[in-house]
Amino acid sequence: MYLIGLTGGIASGKSTVARRLYEHGAVHLDADELARRVVEPGTPGLAAIVAEFGDGVLRADGSLDRVKLGELVFADDAARARLNAIVHPAVRELSGRLIAKAEAENPDAVVVYDVPLLVEASVDHPFDLIVVTNAPRKTQVKRLVEERGLDFNQAQARVDAQVDNTRRLEIADVVIDTDGTLAHTMSQTDALWADIVSRRAARA
Repeated sequence: MYLIGLTGGIASGKSTVARRLYEHGAVHLDADELARRVVEPGTPGLAAIVAEFGDGVLRADGSLDRVKLGELVFADDAARARLNAIVHPAVRELSGRLIAKAEAENPDAVVVYDVPLLVEASVDHPFDLIVVTNAPRKTQVKRLVEERGLDFNQAQARVDAQVDNTRRLEIADVVIDTDGTLAHTMSQTDALWADIVSRRAARA
């Protein structure tokens, strides 16, 4: 199995790169989706969140009210750290099981684990390659406004709440520049896939 850690700031093109690698045949795991799964009703994760933040973070149907929880933690570093201490270990455990499952089903699989918070969450899976999507802050803000409907101040706050991109670049084996056209991003991703295929052929 060949394990790729894919990360990058918000609105930096991670989903585009992940989708292209999936089209080439990679197994795609999305940390955001896993983070939702570990706090579904009936999970230890949701129980721990309620114990920490109270019943006010639940909807009437017993599911997590992400908007209310977000209001509690977004501007409060200590509260966000308490939330992360619940969610991150649960996601690491689930992702580890899914990576092992992918390898058991196909020992030659290429697995792309899309982890926005790879640096912040100290994700320590044995990655063969770490890929970082990179776009300037102004591009990230512009995309959040134009593509996701945030106002300018909200978009800036979302970008600034994440770790500085230089820390991601420090751990990158490959950087994909997503500030240009979609075709430019795709061509870099295609080249990355071709390089992975050749590396694995050389190892065989």
